[in-house]
Amino acid sequence: MKLFKLLSVCAFGLGVAATSYAQDPSNGSMSPSFGVKGGVNFATVTGDDFDSPDSRTSFHVGLLAEFPLAEIFSLQVEALYSGQGFKSDVDGAIVGGEGKVEYQLDYINVPVLAKVYLIEGLSVEVGPQFSFKVNEEIDADANADAGDLDVDNAEDFEFGVAAGLTFQTKMGLFASGRYNLGLTDIVENRDVKNSVFQLGIGFKF
Repeated sequence: MKLFKLLSVCAFGLGVAATSYAQDPSNGSMSPSFGVKGGVNFATVTGDDFDSPDSRTSFHVGLLAEFPLAEIFSLQVEALYSGQGFKSDVDGAIVGGEGKVEYQLDYINVPVLAKVYLIEGLSVEVGPQFSFKVNEEIDADANADAGDLDVDNAEDFEFGVAAGLTFQTKMGLFASGRYNLGLTDIVENRDVKNSVFQLGIGFKF
């Protein structure tokens, strides 16, 4: 239910932004485009209070809207479900597993990106990202239901930055690479922040 509410709010926000943009006469003939995207995450954490954990491989999927403001410049807003966290040897016995355990920390990410086209089809994008936690658990076996331990240690909100490159064809298909870095601590009063590389593909309408 919490995930549904967050996705509904994000979808509503994209709709309001699109309506406001369309009603602005200064935009001339430039019209917004909408799309879907998804891909793989390579997630871990950084900070002085955590000792170099292994990355968690997960996924991201969601919606986007791009609003052209000039011939080579636009604003892109996204709403993505993003699987983050890390793997670690620490506390494996707590959930009855052997070897590494996976700390699953999943969010609805809402990046708001300034997008500059370097050449036709190739753009660089950077901007703030607002993240809302939707799931947090420790998993001794990421491929099975057994061994899950629900926890609630992480903050419900994270502020960060996102930057990357996108190449888009004239048909609307695109591929992107992006790095997301959390600027606020995952856990209160602990120096530990999200760090995520994303590779994705998508389609704009």
